[in-house]
Order: sequence, then C-alpha cells, then structure tokens
Amino acid sequence: MPNITGVLARVVVDDLDSALVLYRALAGGEEPVRFRFRDVELARVGPFLLLSGDTAAYGDRVATLLVRELEPVVREVVGTGGEIVEGPSPAPNGRRLIARHADGAVFEYIEDDA
Repeated sequence: MPNITGVLARVVVDDLDSALVLYRALAGGEEPVRFRFRDVELARVGPFLLLSGDTAAYGDRVATLLVRELEPVVREVVGTGGEIVEGPSPAPNGRRLIARHADGAVFEYIEDDA
C-alpha cells in the first residue's frame, strides 16, 4: 500500500474569500476547511490548498503531499541525499515536515488520517 495518499496543489491568492468561489466550484462545491499557520490563512478545498497573507517563506514548496506516515518519508529523503528542513512537528491539519529532495525540490508532507 503506497504511503502517499494525495497531492494538494498549492495556490497563493491575494484574497482567500474571493478565490474560494472558483476553487469550491472546481472541487464540486466541497466546503473548504480553513485554518491559520503562523502568518498565513489557508483553506483546503478538494485538491487545492489556498494560501493568503505573508506567504514569502512558503513560495519554494512544489506541492503538499498527504501521507499515511512521516517516518518512511524521512528515511527515503535522507537515504537518497536529501534533507529534512523542518519538522516533523504538529500543525493545525496534522503532523508535518518540510523536505528538500536531493534534486532540490522542496515538498511539504502532512500525515493525513483521512
């Protein structure tokens, strides 16, 4: 059984409320899950993760990957020459970490119990 259970496209928007109209429609009317992390307002709606506010520190992330467990991610990333930049640590939507792969790509990984 694969560890990765989903991928969220990260979208930086100026106005979260305005942007949600489109992204809710694209996600079939799904109700967004809104939360804050540090200085950023976020909303998860279907396959999208919308970010608004002071997002400068988060612009290097390629995507957010939902995983069953973080430990295999750490083992594989470090074992192939990458590094764990931040975490694992608790966050509003589950334990998370930021990893830089050996090729330079940066991903956020979140343990998703759904």
